Amino acid sequence: MEQITHLIGGERLTSHRTLEVANPATGQTTRQLSCADSTTVEQAVAAAKAAFPAWRDKPPAKRAQVMFRFKQLLETHAEHLVQLISEEHGKTVEDAMGELKRGIENVEYACGVPELIKGEYSHNVGPNIDAWSNFQPLGVVVGITPFNFPAMVPLWMYPMAIACGNTFILKPSEKDPTSTLAIAELLEEAGLPKGVINVVHGDREAVEALVDAPDVKAISFVGSTPIAESLYARGCANGKRVQALGGAKNHAVVLPDADIDNAANTLMGAAYGSAGERCMAISVAVCVGDETADRLIEAMQPKIAELKIGPGTDKGLDMGPLVTSEHREKIAGYIEEGVRAGADLLSDGRGLSVPGHEEGFFIGGSLFDRVTPEMSIYQEEIFGPVLCVVRVNSLDEAIALTNAHEYGNGTCLFTRDGEAARRFADQIEVGMVGINVPLPVPVAYHSFGGWKRSFFGDLHAYGPDAVRFYTRRKAISQRWAAPFEKAHAEFNFPSGGS
Repeated sequence: MEQITHLIGGERLTSHRTLEVANPATGQTTRQLSCADSTTVEQAVAAAKAAFPAWRDKPPAKRAQVMFRFKQLLETHAEHLVQLISEEHGKTVEDAMGELKRGIENVEYACGVPELIKGEYSHNVGPNIDAWSNFQPLGVVVGITPFNFPAMVPLWMYPMAIACGNTFILKPSEKDPTSTLAIAELLEEAGLPKGVINVVHGDREAVEALVDAPDVKAISFVGSTPIAESLYARGCANGKRVQALGGAKNHAVVLPDADIDNAANTLMGAAYGSAGERCMAISVAVCVGDETADRLIEAMQPKIAELKIGPGTDKGLDMGPLVTSEHREKIAGYIEEGVRAGADLLSDGRGLSVPGHEEGFFIGGSLFDRVTPEMSIYQEEIFGPVLCVVRVNSLDEAIALTNAHEYGNGTCLFTRDGEAARRFADQIEVGMVGINVPLPVPVAYHSFGGWKRSFFGDLHAYGPDAVRFYTRRKAISQRWAAPFEKAHAEFNFPSGGS
């Protein structure tokens, strides 16, 4: 059976302790994953620390050239990479290709690093005094990434971190690590020196060792809110810079004037794409008025029944399996909780069996109506193909409902009314907002991040915020006296222009 190794200092290393990696479409174990302990993490930190001085001193234009070559390699090997993603995560190959392309956008942005970190300069701020600032790398930084985007989320992190002059240790999800490792190996093929990128696999032991490592300067994390909150507190207590992206419960508000057919079509992809395993997935449709809710449900139910579900590696499908059998049972448990709480289960995805893949981790699209805010299926992040319809009487009530939720990751509004759209965008307390766009994921030259308990930290992921997260500003003032000029003692605090 194939062994998935660590990548440390350019070497492929194994560990005695292993975890199994399964194909979710078949339920069969396909690979053995080396699982890092504290000693493995220490090796990775040492390799990254040793590589840092030379990489830090490399001109930014030279670092950018590595990113240009890396982008080309990602595009050349795209078909192979998306196959690996689909085999281990379960998402369709078309969805995996979309994920990879969004990741490549971040590599493209990192190619502009000479412009992004060039700093500022002021001439003659005082007599013969010039002042400037620049942005310098932190040192060894860490990324801890989730199972649902094994290619894209790591590419949110290390291209910019490395382009800025840092060295990087990546701890990908233990559920689907093969594509993540393959992409890191392409970065070395692009000419990155050994030790600048390191990959360690594992579980909680590896994560805690990375968070506690004294030489790690910054940590970027994406995962569930309880872990994000805990990791943020622990990292900050250890004196590290931390950004931790947590969970979500994304609301789509549908107004009576909306194009219902368009809303239904786009909500199908937003709710059931990637089997709902997206932090930006729409899991709540807030319909203003009973007629709006009835029309939306009438449009969506036949589409849910017609979802094409099977192994993600087969082309032309809408949904693949969930990532693990445990996750499938968790989703089924939420559906049962919703029934017990009194919500109307209009489409039930439980019990789905795919011919030839009876042991796969499949569950169909599910739709609840008349969900109320006190129900667990409304309050908690389900992270599966379950859409809840909540009925309200006005846009103001929809905004208040959304703002009252503990999560504030993404939201959208379906309407033809420009004034309503503007009011919604202004008043909603959510970090990423779409108007007739159900998945408002910012492009690479903006930044990604939610509000409230969806995000912990001061700087969001990728884009301009990433440049500031992975660097620190240094301000320099310099004076060269004329020959034989003597400085005079000054006891007043200097002021500008003096």
